[in-house]
Order: sequence, then structure tokens, then C-alpha cells
Amino acid sequence: MTDVTVKEFADVVGIPIDRLLLQLSSAGIKTEKADDKITDKEKTALLTYLRGLHGAKSQAEAGPSRITLKRKAVSEIRQPVVSPRTSAGGRATQNRSRTINVEVRKKRTYVKREEVLAEEEERLKSLKEERQRELEKTAPPPPPPIVEKEPEVAPKSETKELVVEAPAAKQPEPVMPVAAPAATDKKERKDKKRSNKPSGRAGKRGEKELHIASNKTARKRKPIRKARRSGAISTGDTQHGFAMPTAPITREVTIPATITVSDLAQGMAVKAAEVIKYLMSMGTMATINQVLDQETAAVVVEDMGHTPKMLNETKHEESVLAVEDNGVEKKPRAPVVTIMGHVDHGKTSLLDYIRCSKVAAGEAGGITQHIGAYRVKTDKGMVAFLDTPGHAAFTAMRARGAQATDIVILVVAADDGVMPQTIEAIQHSKAADVPMIVAINKMDKADADPDRVKQELGAHEVIPEDWGGDVMFVNVSAKTGDGVDALLDAILLQAELMELTAAVDQRASGVVIESALDRGRGPVATILVQSGTLKKCDILLCGNEHGSVRVMYDEEGREVNFAGPSTPVAVLGLSGTPNAGDDAISVAEERVARDIAESRQIKSRDLKLAKQHAARLDDVFNSMGKEEVGILNLLFKADVQGSVEALKDSLNKLSTDEVQVKIIASGVGGINESDINLALASEAVVIGFNVRADATARRLCQEASMELKYYSVIYEVIDDVKAALSGMLSPEIREEIIGLAQVRDVFKSPKFGAIAGCMVIEGNVKRSSPIRVLRDNVVIYEGELESLRRFKDDANEVKNGMECGIGVKNYSDVKVGDQIEVFERISVQRTL
Repeated sequence: MTDVTVKEFADVVGIPIDRLLLQLSSAGIKTEKADDKITDKEKTALLTYLRGLHGAKSQAEAGPSRITLKRKAVSEIRQPVVSPRTSAGGRATQNRSRTINVEVRKKRTYVKREEVLAEEEERLKSLKEERQRELEKTAPPPPPPIVEKEPEVAPKSETKELVVEAPAAKQPEPVMPVAAPAATDKKERKDKKRSNKPSGRAGKRGEKELHIASNKTARKRKPIRKARRSGAISTGDTQHGFAMPTAPITREVTIPATITVSDLAQGMAVKAAEVIKYLMSMGTMATINQVLDQETAAVVVEDMGHTPKMLNETKHEESVLAVEDNGVEKKPRAPVVTIMGHVDHGKTSLLDYIRCSKVAAGEAGGITQHIGAYRVKTDKGMVAFLDTPGHAAFTAMRARGAQATDIVILVVAADDGVMPQTIEAIQHSKAADVPMIVAINKMDKADADPDRVKQELGAHEVIPEDWGGDVMFVNVSAKTGDGVDALLDAILLQAELMELTAAVDQRASGVVIESALDRGRGPVATILVQSGTLKKCDILLCGNEHGSVRVMYDEEGREVNFAGPSTPVAVLGLSGTPNAGDDAISVAEERVARDIAESRQIKSRDLKLAKQHAARLDDVFNSMGKEEVGILNLLFKADVQGSVEALKDSLNKLSTDEVQVKIIASGVGGINESDINLALASEAVVIGFNVRADATARRLCQEASMELKYYSVIYEVIDDVKAALSGMLSPEIREEIIGLAQVRDVFKSPKFGAIAGCMVIEGNVKRSSPIRVLRDNVVIYEGELESLRRFKDDANEVKNGMECGIGVKNYSDVKVGDQIEVFERISVQRTL
């Protein structure tokens, strides 16, 4: 961030310059005038000083503690007056009215909170002292001493008796008993009966209970409390049992995956303002409804003196969805093989030859843009194949393919060698700890060199078996079919060594390979069953979506009623399109699946809100002085979920500090009317990837003159968006020196002032171009020409080696020996 002046900083903050200079001086920052520069470090020091200054003012600086406002309002009231003279009918003959001035005065006093709290604390202290004095006054006298005395009449007994001898009060000799009034005896008996009577459940249990009286009852009991304070009535057990804690209370706060600031404050039994204040001290601007993630909330709880308890909300889901394998017989299953490699190295063509179909011919641009799942029947058993795309944008899809497979076949072209996506596929297979088989394709070409491929792969720790390694290499040709049988044998041999088994007679579990939204059939998910058997009408839970399996199709589009382990099927009946890579589990009850899916949706939404960039105090300073960032709003729909992810990742990577891509919305399926309305409201560009807009959406686009962009190849989308972002970049301004003139003499002109007699020594001097005056190769002035003459005639241009007279506009300090540099500013369009 560039430095700014005090004046610019005061304009941004919104305070007078004099006040800002005073604050800077108080913070120890040396600034004297408005043009002085201040750095980011000095701004941080000023912010720290102002934070420490908050709340530390003296009473004299704080001003008056009480403010009294008086208001006076004057109004008029007109009152009719009936004349005493009446007519014969008894009516008044003349009506008059008089005006009465009414003056309303209002007075209101505002007291500072600190003073109110101080008065309240002083009042509580005095009440406590008064209460202590009352208890001392009403305390019972100490017990009398115990005296051991022998009874007077005990001739035959040897036992002694303890007699309590109380001090005798001095009374006159003739003591006459005085009878108390009857009313007093009656009142005492009534009070004794009331005191012995149990009150509610507390009296029956022999426990004490704190009763809070209403305002009406409290007003009735005022004389009783007054009598108690005077000592006439004994307080006894009427004192409440609440006592202020003498030490801070440490609480255990349960923190879920996401929690709002208000709920976090309630768990710690503090005000939400204290939590917001602490978050601001950490540099996070938060509100009372701000959603915090689990890690941030744990830090806040620990720093505020409490104990955080992380809540694992998925533990209950795991216990419900757990599949018991005890006692279930496991049977051998077919291996799941993923074909990976660089784009255009023949992955799909090789699989096409194995399946004896034409899959690659149907792909847009000749490249695979989503995962295909197939089952192939060989002479030695079944093999399930997953074909992943090789374009750089489909990194996440290749990672999912490696994690859902048993064996990876790395296809490398013999005439091309190791490429970037080849290296990436090696990394994915190693991270998933999956055995690898290298298929060197295109061996039918004349320039095929398998030895070069082996050397390049050896540099990445992929060593062939004939070189002493553990990776099988097979030379194949997807065009002629040479080596395909050897590749299948290698796959089945590796699967036999791995001893792949799975339980069949239990609830099905697998992984979502791909999902799409079909207009006629609804959400369609391609699921690879890994264990158990998925049957028709089963309740299926796939990530945040659930539903009943209405129909299942195999890789050839035939309807099936069940699918065992290592079987890919297309499932219809889900509530939405799940994300590729989500776990698919069969659940016994639909209610359980629905509850878990809704809980996951809420959690996903809260996590998305919590991960959004929160406003920070440091960002306020960092944003100062920066130019406005150009934003390109995009809304795109794709045919499958994997393409949506690839497009989103690729387009977000195009953003820079000056231009950014903002994805307003994305999804699976065709473009509808709501998508167009959202794009119109946000001024977004609508992109359809292998999908089209319906009739209503097209008509709405025509009315709004909006253009729809349709694509079928992903790198065409990336190129067009990159070109649009390049057009939003501000052009680069370059300066090109076109001429240089040497000042030989200076003349005085009554019209133009100082005229420099010059000799053009380089290039050309043009009147319309800006100039700089150089003295000892140092720029002393920059401006423009006021006059350019050749002898007595005005000239627009003077070429190299010619003399001329130059008048510099608004500058007369030209001296002999100076140089006048003429230059042009050229605008150059920038690209990403």
C-alpha cells in the first residue's frame, strides 16, 4: 500500500485535519502539516494509541456528567364565550371566542452511565452496612453459664442434676403478675399458628424456597420491611440465599461445526457485546448474527477463560450409517480400473477398442470431459473401467478417479512422452496408494520411442520391472489393437495378487462418480457400488441428497433391478444432483435419510457463510489508496457436476489484483427463466456448457438484448473469459522520447517572455507534444510548449540538425546549456 498524506487520510477517516494532527502528535508521530506523509506502520501506531485511549479520559476531560435539556412549547386554544344577552327564544344573540395561550415546559436530565453505576455501587454498599448493623442489634444474647448444683431434697439419691441458673432481674419485693390483653394473646396465637403452618411443597419437604413477590405484594409489605429494619420484627430465615461469586466461573462451552456470536456468548454467560469487542481486538469485524467456524470459536472461548468442547456432529451419522460386516460372507469381486494420462494420449480410444464401441467419436473436441464408467467382460472375468478426462481443468475429477479405484492404468503416448497431466496422474495414484500399470500407446506410429518414455518416467520414480522396478509396462496400440490382450492379462494378474473381495448380502455402499440433471428424468447420479447390493426401491443417501431408487440403468442403458460390488449404475429418484465424490449409502428408513440430508444441507450452508471473508480492521487501511478492481460477473450451467467443478476452479484461477471473476451462480441442467432474471439483476454473462436455454429463457434474452454463450469444449470457455478480462485491464501508458533540443541562447520577448534559442540534436520537436526541461540531466520542469518558431514563422515540427525558437509555457527560468526533451505517451493494451 502506498503512503498517503495527512490531508488525504483525514478525508478518508472523516475528521478535521487539525484534530488528526493533534492525535498523531499525541501518539508520538512527528507530523507538522497537512502535506506530510504517513506510512502504514504509523497508521497502526495511531490505531493502537486510540484503542488504548478509549475509556481512559479523566473526569475533567470527559466534560460534565449530567446534561439537562429544557424544552418549551407554546400553543393557543380558542374557547367560545356566550354573551349574557339573549333573544326572546332564550338563545344568545352574539357569540364570541377568546384565545388562551398554553405553555408546556419539559425538562429531562441525562446522566453518564459511569456516574449511575458509581451511585448504585455506593447505595448497595450503604445498604449492606446498614443490614450488618441491624443483624448485630437483633442478635440473641449469649447463652447463660452452666452451673453444677446439688438438689436440696435428695436424701436417698446419689445422682447430681445440672441446673441452668439465669441471672435474676432486679424487681421490687412484692411482684404481682400482670395479665396481658386478650387481643395480644389472640394475635400471638394467630402468629404462632401461621408460623407452624407449612407453605406448599417447600413446607412439606422441610426445604426453604425463595419467593419473589409481585409489585403489588411488595407494596403491601413495605411496613413489614420497615419494621424489620427498625428491629421490631426478627428477620430469622427471611434472608435470601443468593451471594455474589467471589471468583470467576469457568464454564465448559460446547462448540458445534458452526456457531453464531449470540449463541457463543450465551454459552459463556456473557453479553454478546463482549464477544464482539474481543473479535474486534483480534481484527475481525463481526455482528451478533455472524457465523463463526469451530476453530475461531474455540480460540475465543479459551482466551476469555472458559473451556471449549468440540462437538463431533458426524459421530451420530456414522453410527447410524455404519454397515455391520460381522458374519457376512465376502466373495471375490471384479477390479475397478481407472485410465489416466495426458490429454490426447489415447485413453478413451484404448477403452473404446476394449469395449468395441465408439465413445471417443462422441466427445466434443475429441477429449473426454467427464468420468465414464463401464464394465467389460473378458475371457478371465469382469473388469470395471473408469475413464477420466486429461485436460488440466479436470484435476479434481482425476483425484476422485484415483481414490475410487483398485488399479491405475497410466496411458503415455510413445511419440509424445511424459506431459504435465501425466505427472499429475502419477502423483494422484501415489497419494491414493494404488498400484500402477503403464500402457505405452501409439506404438503403430513411425516415431514411437518406448525407451524414451521409460527414461522420462524413471525420473519420476516409475521404474519398469525389466529395470528392477515394480511397475508393469505394456506396449499397446489403440488403433490396431496390438498389446490389448497383454494389458488385460496384466490387469487381471494384478487383481489376483490383490485378492479383492466384498460382502454381497448387506446394505449397499459406494461412491458417486458423476451426476447430471436430465430434463425428462430429473436428477441422474452415476454410482459405483463398492460393497453390498443396491436394489430397486432402496432408500439411498448421497451426500446432501436422498431418495428412493426408482430406476437403475447399466452402462449400455439397459434397466436393471440390482447392482453388486464393482458395478457402475445410473440411478434415478434422488432429490437433487449430489456432488461427485460423495458417499452413497443405502439406509433402512426414509425418515433417517431425510433428517441426515437436511442436517448436512444446513451444515454446508453455515460453513459456506463462515468461510466468507469477514471484514477486518486492517483491510480498511489496506484498501486505502487502491484503485477500483474490475469484476466480471458470470453465470454458467453445465451438463454434469464434474464439469461445473472444473469450470469453477479454472475460471477462479484467472482472477488477478486488478480484475476478478465473480461466479454469481452455477449448477447442473439447462438454462431457465430464473437464471436469466438473476443474470439481468447482477449484470452477469450467461454461459451454457453442453446445455441450452429453454424457450422462455431465450425469449427473455431477446427482449433484454442479452447474448447467450454456448460452449462444448472447456478450453474455449477459458480463452474467451481470459480475453474479456484482458479487455477490462487498464491500458499501460508508455513514454517514448521523440526529440531532444539543446539551448544555445535565451532571448526576451514582450509577448512570450523568455524564448530559448535551440538546436535540435536528436529526433524531431513537435509543438503538440509534452516536454521536460533538463538541467545537468535532472528534470526541473515538465509542461508543454507555448510557441515553436523557425526564424519568424510558426512551425509545427522541427527536424534534427535545425535551429528553432522554443517558448516554454508558464516557465521563464530557461538557461543556456539546458536541454528540452520532447516525448509522447503511448497507450498499450495489456493481456493476462
